[in-house]
Amino acid sequence: MAKALFGHVVSPVQLRVAEENAALRARVRRLEAELEELRAERDAARDAVIASELLSMAGDSAEPALA
Repeated sequence: MAKALFGHVVSPVQLRVAEENAALRARVRRLEAELEELRAERDAARDAVIASELLSMAGDSAEPALA
């Protein structure tokens, strides 16, 4: 029984590696979330520029589109 229990004991080195792995995975998740936010901001800014350019091209004589 003692040998079976001893097999489940984790060495300090293995524990350290597991902790580092968990920390790195958490950091990757945070960076992926930040990247998604930045992409959303970029897309919103691009859409605003396009809308502004379209409105400036239309000028004052813009007519509504026919449906």
